[in-house]
Amino acid sequence: MSLFQISTDTRKVFSLAVPAALKHLADILQILTDMIMVGWLGVASLAAVGLTMQFMMMINVIMTLYVVGSNAIIARYIGSRRKKRASRVLFSMMVLAVFFSLFVTFTGYFFSDELYRLMGAGEDVASEGGIYFKTLVLGISLVFLDNLLYNALSAAGDTKTSLYIKIFSAVLNGFMNYALIFGHFGFSAMGIKGAAIATLVSYLFNVCAYMFVLFYAKDKKLLFFPRINFYEIKRALKIGYPAAVDRGISSFSFLIFVSIITYYGTKELAGYQIGIRIEGIAFMPGFGFAIAAMALVGQALGEKNIDKAYNMGIISSRVAYIFMGLVGVVMILFPHSLIKIFTTDAQTVNIASDYLVLVGLAQIPLAVTFVYSAALRGAGDTKTVMKVNIISLWIFRVLPSYIVYKMGLGVIYIFVIMNVETLIKGMVYNYLYKRKKWLYTKI
Repeated sequence: MSLFQISTDTRKVFSLAVPAALKHLADILQILTDMIMVGWLGVASLAAVGLTMQFMMMINVIMTLYVVGSNAIIARYIGSRRKKRASRVLFSMMVLAVFFSLFVTFTGYFFSDELYRLMGAGEDVASEGGIYFKTLVLGISLVFLDNLLYNALSAAGDTKTSLYIKIFSAVLNGFMNYALIFGHFGFSAMGIKGAAIATLVSYLFNVCAYMFVLFYAKDKKLLFFPRINFYEIKRALKIGYPAAVDRGISSFSFLIFVSIITYYGTKELAGYQIGIRIEGIAFMPGFGFAIAAMALVGQALGEKNIDKAYNMGIISSRVAYIFMGLVGVVMILFPHSLIKIFTTDAQTVNIASDYLVLVGLAQIPLAVTFVYSAALRGAGDTKTVMKVNIISLWIFRVLPSYIVYKMGLGVIYIFVIMNVETLIKGMVYNYLYKRKKWLYTKI
């Protein structure tokens, strides 16, 4: 491969990765804005929204079922220059997304209070949560469609449009929160219900903007092609179900892992939570380059260019671990300075510092995991990703952490185990990627 080709491919990676990373940042800022404004209503409202995010993790499992499969198929069709086929897949998945959302709407509307009580919430939190979630699920189809349309455009090679849409949407969400929660600009004060409506308004804006792009945008990557193809739905679900199983079991595994840390005490849990929020900054470039790898690998396979598909993942991984590695160096050198933004409690600062130093050392294998697992998904090899993630989390993280806790060892050993698991998983993905068997996955 010539230097010019490497430079061209690297530019392609950056053109997808940077907007995707910035869009992820905008998502985080929107969530923080929501939490701050709802927090002004009281502790019960804040706790209710926090628990709702846990429910959304499970709802994301359902969305993964059709999103990952549609990504792989759309990317291949775009790579083989079959835009109409890719657009037909998108429309079929939109119908499927609305169909799945109806089950969530029914369950959430009629059983929301019980769901909060099942999570151990008190009556005040369950009451506030019931109001918030009942309102949110009435428009949950908008959330399903937004997630699908964003991922479909990314798979087709367009992340800039989604970034622009997200910026306007986040501003709109903040404005509507202020107006509806507290009653400004002629609106009545609606409290937590207003927060849910504001969220739905922002998602409605997103979906309308995406549909405008599909209908009217120049040089559009995808079209609005209203024809359902059940064969494509079957293909997408076949690829997507291992990813959904992976997402569900991984989410459950993380809940158990966090519960083990919770047993150590409040300071330890607070230190971990602060550390993971700071580490989230390092996730942004990793997330962006994972999106780029997934799209570009799938498109190259659609072109039947195996070498290009392989090299796109290599380039994405190298750039990702440079960026994440640099963030890791900052976490290693200045942990106390970063943590004192959140708390000045000496014990919590020390615990969070230990966490940051250790995870700073693990940023390069974490970058490899992000990108190579995404590349395998882009190729449609979701079963391999599912097996690696589930086995790694349970054998190398959850079970050893439980044993260490039972032995009475300190929480720092839990953090060490977490890093060792990250290193092992990164090595496994590096081996699987370079073995190249995934390049011949049939979808």
